Amino acid sequence: MDSIESKREAPEPVAGGVSPDVSEEATPTPSRVQPILVVVAGFLVMFTSTAVIFSFGVYQALYEAMAKEADTPFTGASSAMIGLIGTLAIALMSMAAPFVMTWIKVYPPRVVVMAGGVVFGVACVLASVSERLWQFVLTQGLLLGIGVCMAYIPAVTVSPTWFDRRRGLAMGLIIAGSALGGIVWPPVLRALIDAVGFRNALRICGCICCLCNVLAGAALRWEPRFYERQVRVQVRHLTPATGWYKVVPLVNWQVARTSKFAAQALGCFLQSAAYSTPLFFYASYAQALGYSGTAAANFITLSNASNFVSRILTGYMADHCGRINALLFTTFASTIAVLAFWLPSIVAQAHGSSLTGHALFFVFTILYGCFASAYISLFPASLIELFGVQNFTSVNGALYLVRGLGALVGTPLTGLLIPQATALTAPIAYERAAITVGVLLFAATVAIFWARVEVTLGGWKWKV
Repeated sequence: MDSIESKREAPEPVAGGVSPDVSEEATPTPSRVQPILVVVAGFLVMFTSTAVIFSFGVYQALYEAMAKEADTPFTGASSAMIGLIGTLAIALMSMAAPFVMTWIKVYPPRVVVMAGGVVFGVACVLASVSERLWQFVLTQGLLLGIGVCMAYIPAVTVSPTWFDRRRGLAMGLIIAGSALGGIVWPPVLRALIDAVGFRNALRICGCICCLCNVLAGAALRWEPRFYERQVRVQVRHLTPATGWYKVVPLVNWQVARTSKFAAQALGCFLQSAAYSTPLFFYASYAQALGYSGTAAANFITLSNASNFVSRILTGYMADHCGRINALLFTTFASTIAVLAFWLPSIVAQAHGSSLTGHALFFVFTILYGCFASAYISLFPASLIELFGVQNFTSVNGALYLVRGLGALVGTPLTGLLIPQATALTAPIAYERAAITVGVLLFAATVAIFWARVEVTLGGWKWKV
């Protein structure tokens, strides 16, 4: 097993002078197969619940089309209001992290993941019977986001504790599940919607994801020595009866007051504020270029096919070149993808160069899929490098809350820049949104560079 024991610091004593650490003999030695099972379980969580949320572009395009029809739940709704459904789901996937972080410390992570699967299924079923836009916001948005958070946060928090040298690769394999799911789910959802209607598609999707998360939850658990030395001491004042609503302090305030934390928090907020906008509007923008609804959904699949391969390769690269270096490079590359390909695609189409506009958008879809989503897999792996293993669980919850706030603010406000009346017919309607995404990603790149500088203030080193 690729243990992280070599990087752990001595635990703090607890009340009464009793150390939370235990001897090697007292701590059960896990099977060599367990790290593999953790990666497989994390992959399955990403393949189902997380991938479905990031495939919301299929529903975004459908609901926008329904907004132009009479007597539908979305009649007259703007693109921004419809986008709030998916935005809220993605935001809650991160914003609920402080609660979920406490739950997986007090209760077995598998219980939290299984409960998240049930919440996911219930959310989809409730959405399938909704009749008003606000009901979809509460079910397919808020409740679904909470359900995903209860599976996603344990997967990306528990898994790194099993690895050290191969942490980046392991997280790349896990997060690649959402990319593979992103390849599978958009055409499947589109086919289900065409065959049985979007309501039955929601029900089928909810049942499948519920079952998969329950199965995955059975394998997700803390690395035993990490749990004994780092986790138990943090929640020693909580009991199973009170742990479900009492949240441990979000972060060690000595860490939170550092410039390094400020840089990382700013970077993750800005990247999250920009990241989801293209994902939600791939299909809508493709329809504005003249593609059919089915063909437009294929751009979501193309993006996810690109990031399926890139997440694994990026994780491998991060282990050899440095996780923060990889985070900086991929964020900058995603900025270039937006400003050098998506924005010129819009301009070219507006000036009558249809073939150029289509080609540029095709390249943008591949590049953005390769690089923008890499942040998700590199982010948790980089936190141990930045703040140390002893602060990992505390910093992780706080920064995922920051990411959620970024998604909650960024995508809806950017969506307001897209005129609803021409969103499916005029590519130029996306010009201001593309500029905003590019600027936010560039600012995120600068913040990550700042964090990298902070890490090396004590002495320059290339691999960070």
